[in-house]
Amino acid sequence: MSEETLSNLSREERRFAPPADLAANANLTEEAYARAAADPESFWAEQAHRLDWDRDWDRVLDWDNPPFAKWFVGGRINASYNCLDRHVANGLGDRVAIHWVGEPEDEARSITYAEMKDEVCRAANALTELGVKAGDRVAIYMPMIPETVVAMQACARLGAPHTVVFGGFSADALAARIVDCGAEFVITSDGGYRRGAPSALKPAVDEARQKAAASGVTVRKVLVVERTKQDIEWDADVDVWWHETVATASTEHECEFFDAEHPLYVMYTSGTTGNPKGILHTTGGYLTGAAYTHWAVFDLKPETDVYWCTADVGWVTGHSYMVYGPMANGATQVVYEGTPDSPTRGRWWRIIEKYGVTIFYTAPTAIRSFMKQGRQIPDACDLTSLRVLGSVGEPINPEAYIWYREVIGGNRTPVVDTWWQTETGMIMISPLPGVTHGKPGSAMVPLPGVFADVVTEESESVPNGSGGYLVLTAPWPAMLRTIWGDDDRYRDTYWSKYAKQGWYFAGDGAKKDEDGDLWVLGRVDDVMNVSGHRLSTTEIESALVSHPKVAEAAVVGAKDEDTGQAVCAFVILREEAGDGGADIVEDLRSHVRTQIGAIAKPRQIMIVAELPKTRSGKIMRRLLRDVAEHREIGDVTTLADGSVMDLISAGLDSGKGED
Repeated sequence: MSEETLSNLSREERRFAPPADLAANANLTEEAYARAAADPESFWAEQAHRLDWDRDWDRVLDWDNPPFAKWFVGGRINASYNCLDRHVANGLGDRVAIHWVGEPEDEARSITYAEMKDEVCRAANALTELGVKAGDRVAIYMPMIPETVVAMQACARLGAPHTVVFGGFSADALAARIVDCGAEFVITSDGGYRRGAPSALKPAVDEARQKAAASGVTVRKVLVVERTKQDIEWDADVDVWWHETVATASTEHECEFFDAEHPLYVMYTSGTTGNPKGILHTTGGYLTGAAYTHWAVFDLKPETDVYWCTADVGWVTGHSYMVYGPMANGATQVVYEGTPDSPTRGRWWRIIEKYGVTIFYTAPTAIRSFMKQGRQIPDACDLTSLRVLGSVGEPINPEAYIWYREVIGGNRTPVVDTWWQTETGMIMISPLPGVTHGKPGSAMVPLPGVFADVVTEESESVPNGSGGYLVLTAPWPAMLRTIWGDDDRYRDTYWSKYAKQGWYFAGDGAKKDEDGDLWVLGRVDDVMNVSGHRLSTTEIESALVSHPKVAEAAVVGAKDEDTGQAVCAFVILREEAGDGGADIVEDLRSHVRTQIGAIAKPRQIMIVAELPKTRSGKIMRRLLRDVAEHREIGDVTTLADGSVMDLISAGLDSGKGED
């Protein structure tokens, strides 16, 4: 077998047809695929017309200078107007925009579109008073509170691109982002609630401000929301309270309309060099893509649905599928401040029951953690309001998909397993809930208007049943425009591998199954080479998770003198499995052999209590590789819990989980 293609290890025979009533009333039907393929620009113009434009565009797409795209050229638009003003003008001011739920159980409030518009106008006026103008960058470092959404919408209203930094990141990470995009304004809060306790944010802003100043960027003003009432340092020349400025400002604010290509936000994502990359999204194309995909993939009926995306606003999912897509569509949504098990397990399910959530979008890592706890927790709640379930962040293992569909969805809800990235801005590959016969673990096919393929190193499309590199073969409206301040890095990172073809490649491997459906296999960096076979960590992890005692697994390739690399697995057991019994390691090795074949049988399996994850829930396999190869463990600054690695290393040293 050639080195160029990924081995196709697993087969999936299960299928789930769309519910008849959903299919009969679906927003997007089968015909859209052919219509979009026949005339992509007309299709995207149709989607853009779902928004309100101050001036229509002269040209749908300018791809004259690839890879630098311009969409809806000459059009003028305001994102905040589309998310707020137009709904109020259309008589929807009394519709709830956000059911906000605080982590402390006694805190919740529902905010209508009219109230949200007033608050955003106040914030826009207050920011203008502080000196913010169109083009200025504003850093936002906040918990999941309504003011965070208000702050983002107010920046969009003013044409001031925001960069939202996840509240779990350090002062160093915040400073690096402030410096990279030259943000002279910061919006933050004294703190937020995390697992039942107040967690401070303002001190990190104070420290980041000093570090930024040392690098030549002066933060002029810091706008502070009072959330936890913690004691904080105060610099009267710089720091300003939200409740003393925004709360007293006028609710009258006439928004300006900006060019479709005006920057909307910069979102930082980790780069292989260690320098974070500032992904630039602009206004017209991005909002078109986010609104269209939110409406199509979740079959949104804004009059009746209650939508909930659990992502933190510090990640792109919180931008596209909380702040911008749903609000542009006039949706009613839940925003929750805290963790899934605070103050007790089952908090998410109680929220779904209380608010009658109909569409739920979360990450596989969360689903697997609930599998580990057992179904008795969600079974105690009434989840019958749910009609569509979504998955985001990484490929979902087939067993986690089945558990999600059966336990959370009552065996009746479609699961949309969505593939996209910070860079794509919008969902690219996903089932359509009213069209697709769902297949556990497969993202299925590109959405209407999106063009993707799986290709070899030599750029040939792979046949069904084979794997290769996932590429996007045509531009799309919500695509990143560049890396902030670094066009060369943008070109090198995403467009150099298939420059001749003009294809976008962002590092994911994928396979086409026998039906031609796409399976995303994770980062090409996570592919192992065992005895000349290129094996995907994702498929071996899915085989392990299909064992009844396993809740979660992470697989890495470690150097091996005989085979080049060997499969090393780290496994978390379900709670009811206890320690798994004396033969658990051998059972699991045999299970992988049965599911996939001898080539994929792990050399070593370690039973662990936790896995090293970033704060967005992604497993940091790099650190596990360090453990498997007995190296000093690398940088753990982005880990949610740095002590996890100490426990894993100690387990290895004590001989737990032998070969």
